[in-house]
Amino acid sequence: KQHLFFQNNTKMQLNLIRKFGGLSKINSDIYRVLPRNTNQARGLVEFGYDFMNGTIGNTIDDNVYDRVDMFHTDSILCGLSALSMKTNAPTVLRDEALTYTFDNGCYVFGSDVKVRPEKAVLANSSAVREWDSNGTVFGFNSELGKSFQKGEFGHNDYYSSCIAAAQMNGYNGSYALKAMLLQDEIRGRLAEVFSLKTYKIDHVVHGAIATAVVYGILRNASVDEIESAVGMVVAHYIPYRAIRAGHQLSDSKGASAAISSEVAILAVERSMNGFIGPKDIFRNPQSVFRLNEPTKSDDESPFDIVMTHSGNDFSVMGMHFKLGLYEHQSAGAIQSVITLLQEYPQILKGGVSNLKQVNITIYEPAFSIIGDPAKKNPTTRQSADHSMLYIIASLFKKAYDVGYDNIAALNETYKDNTEALWKKLMLLPDDYMDDALNNSITRDIMTKISFKHGGKEYDDNYPDGIPTKLDIQRGNGDIYGDKNDMIMYPGGHARNKSINLKDILNHKW
Repeated sequence: KQHLFFQNNTKMQLNLIRKFGGLSKINSDIYRVLPRNTNQARGLVEFGYDFMNGTIGNTIDDNVYDRVDMFHTDSILCGLSALSMKTNAPTVLRDEALTYTFDNGCYVFGSDVKVRPEKAVLANSSAVREWDSNGTVFGFNSELGKSFQKGEFGHNDYYSSCIAAAQMNGYNGSYALKAMLLQDEIRGRLAEVFSLKTYKIDHVVHGAIATAVVYGILRNASVDEIESAVGMVVAHYIPYRAIRAGHQLSDSKGASAAISSEVAILAVERSMNGFIGPKDIFRNPQSVFRLNEPTKSDDESPFDIVMTHSGNDFSVMGMHFKLGLYEHQSAGAIQSVITLLQEYPQILKGGVSNLKQVNITIYEPAFSIIGDPAKKNPTTRQSADHSMLYIIASLFKKAYDVGYDNIAALNETYKDNTEALWKKLMLLPDDYMDDALNNSITRDIMTKISFKHGGKEYDDNYPDGIPTKLDIQRGNGDIYGDKNDMIMYPGGHARNKSINLKDILNHKW
């Protein structure tokens, strides 16, 4: 096993070793721990500076950088697609950014006009996130136990802040890519140890903290200034999940990461100008961390943070791709449909009228999010892409449009994999436009889908996987999938080994 690095305090090391399962060897070549009884805000900044200046982090495997590059490419192409199709929030925020010209600034997508960094990042992050089709993390560390498996969500929406700082300070692409890796490492490790969604707080807080740290480092802010910025982000700018609730979702859902990135950059720039924000924010008794998870001692935060700096055990290696446009927790159901259609294309014979029922069983919190009763009749794209009923009905609609004969022929050609079906049935922006939202066939299929919570067995398998079971009943009484095991690692999931990920991503791009 790979082991953990702890700071040079023998008593503290022994306590942490017992906490992490009796590890007897400590490998400082791979990990650093930021213990709960230290100033972790400052610790993240010091770790970040050591990582970026080469004190640590000089032996990073090439496949780690390849993974970051793939997530960055995915995010940029999602953003350019959203802008090219003139979606509302990215267009509004890009136009807003272009009114904030700034000589020492950076760029919005598709422009050579320099603007304020917080406005460029606001616009670009909004574009990247608009389709809700780029990377996802569910905080889960298989090696360190339940305290590191809190399952907080998060997405690869924040890279534009690294690009902005690189443009302003003249860094090259390699340095910017390493900064993106650091950003993913911070927000990914925070997602392992603190579940924001449990307290109805939006997941973008972890990304905003990571953005403040990494942007500050790239801007050469001092450790004190960046700690101040992190304190401001947590003390002044905590968004609640109200942006993701209500009968129909709005632009605020897709722009949440962008708005939090904007304030993170403002906090850094303000601190660099002399403003002093709260220090040691993770141990602050009135911050969201200790307020929601009280500690026995005022000298502790609720968690230890384990950071990787070398090798390949980085948080980004456990992050997941979306192979189309859908809420990621529906991926298990999508994989189930594709797998069943590959094995039993006769499911499609006779058209929609011969589809009797689709039964889906899933875990919490997925059931409450994409099974919310308000999502049973989505009238906006933002609600539709968070509706399990709509997502799966749209997938079936595409399959029926392709037809039994074509699906059967495709399966005959590609017998040993599902890549061809993933690509043929990939859900795209057009599947969520007004005409698609009101399509009578899709709406008919939605009435035939039953969606339920599977209870403890399913909940216990999250966030390791996306535990889902799906069966299909035809009008003649045939049932497909009822004897199958639950899907844990669908296509795009970091632990999926059954598909050619790059092949499908190239098709998406």
